[in-house]
Amino acid sequence: MAKTAKSKKIVSMEEALWKSADKLRGSVEPAEYKHVVLSLFFLKFASDKFETQHKMIAEKYGNKFVDNIAFYTKDNVFYLPAESRWSYVMENAKQDDIALKIDTALFTIEKSNPALKGALPDNYYSRLHIDTNKLASLLDEIDKINTDDSENDIIGRIYEYFLGKFALAEGKGKGEFYTPKCIVNLIAELIEPYDGILYDPCCGSGGMFVQSIKFVEAHSGNKKKVSIYGQEAINTTFKLAKMNLAIRGISANLGEKAANTFTNDQHKDLKADFIMANPPFNQKEWRADNELTNDPRWKGYEVPPTSNANYGWILNIVSKLSQNGVAGFLLANGALSDDGTELKIRKQLIENGLIEAIIILPRNLFYTTDISVTLWVLNKNKKARVVEQNGKLKRYRNREDEILFMDLRQMGSPYEKKYIELTAEDRAKVTSVYHNWQQEGYEETYKNVPEFCYSASFDEVKEKGFTLVPSRYIEFINRDENIDFDTKMKGLQAELKELLIEEEKSKADLLEVFKELGYELT
Repeated sequence: MAKTAKSKKIVSMEEALWKSADKLRGSVEPAEYKHVVLSLFFLKFASDKFETQHKMIAEKYGNKFVDNIAFYTKDNVFYLPAESRWSYVMENAKQDDIALKIDTALFTIEKSNPALKGALPDNYYSRLHIDTNKLASLLDEIDKINTDDSENDIIGRIYEYFLGKFALAEGKGKGEFYTPKCIVNLIAELIEPYDGILYDPCCGSGGMFVQSIKFVEAHSGNKKKVSIYGQEAINTTFKLAKMNLAIRGISANLGEKAANTFTNDQHKDLKADFIMANPPFNQKEWRADNELTNDPRWKGYEVPPTSNANYGWILNIVSKLSQNGVAGFLLANGALSDDGTELKIRKQLIENGLIEAIIILPRNLFYTTDISVTLWVLNKNKKARVVEQNGKLKRYRNREDEILFMDLRQMGSPYEKKYIELTAEDRAKVTSVYHNWQQEGYEETYKNVPEFCYSASFDEVKEKGFTLVPSRYIEFINRDENIDFDTKMKGLQAELKELLIEEEKSKADLLEVFKELGYELT
């Protein structure tokens, strides 16, 4: 009687992910983990989808069509030559040249699929010199992941999980390309990118695009109506973005290569309907003193100073907005009140009626910094108009001389012990206030709320010297002025006395235990 083949153990995605990362310890720098593992996940995913499509073609059309690339691409499946398939990699997993075979597989996939041009690592695994046994063990772990997922988005979930977890692990100064999902969702829910061109000048691993498309789909929109453009300066992150979008079937123009948005703008003539961005905070020496001084992106404004790129990013975004364009982006809080050249630019932005909302976010939302940051919303057309959006009419009122200020620092729920995330309920509250404020009938649906929101007029902003710090406008309640000091101190006195009594009791109990053991403390 023939032996029954031993069934392959299917483990949870999360378990396999971290087991995979553990296999690399000692062979690869932690900062490289994500690139090593994500490329292999991509290879496994692409191969599994290819094998399923290969079987379907053979059964439906016959073997003569199984190598016809068009029969794969029509269904958003990548065609994989024999040497690039996961089965071939696993057959050779314990060979000394497995790193070279992986590099060859990735190179061959990219060459066979134009949509992946520039997306996959080039001779990456050979250059890393990963211990063969550890690489084989890593392949074994990835082999256990079941990619037959009904959502057809398991690799997408893997990307989100890994990018988020590695941003957590790398901490401050690392993982700058990753913006937590709750923040991206908030931006998408505010600017509602249903139809038109969506642009991100510093797109990182493509998270803004992915969440925007998910937002459109969640609201029964048509993702084919959204055209995506972006740019990323770091080559490894640029490749992550290309992979991240490719495995989801999202078409995007990220430029010919990784490039600096300021010195090598890949989309010079672009006019975007929606812009989402999380630029590097307080980027110093982003241009030389004599560089970019006559750049057309600064037209009508002062040239942003070399000491900080914040206003360079703002003006780049302004220059890319279409006639009715809307932008949502993040900046460090200092940009709200900087003096000098930044003040002159900020004053001009306000006078031009571009700033729609300024929203302070809670601290500890980001994995790379614990500071509170600001979400800016710019709008090229704050005039009264009626717009059909995703099948619904929106009746906007004139807001040219108003700015909405919001403070979300009392919102958020604990996440991963020391971080905060904005829940769906939090975001719904914020977006409801924002959209109500924008539209006709806001007198009935919107009101200023102490410690939360305030609609400021241009004259109020001018009177306060064009500062955009929300606390200068939002009413804050002084909870200290009505406190009875004597009553408060007596309460603290009673609490402290109780704590000291408990401490003495614990001390006595500990001494008694040692005495009973024959080791009395004297």
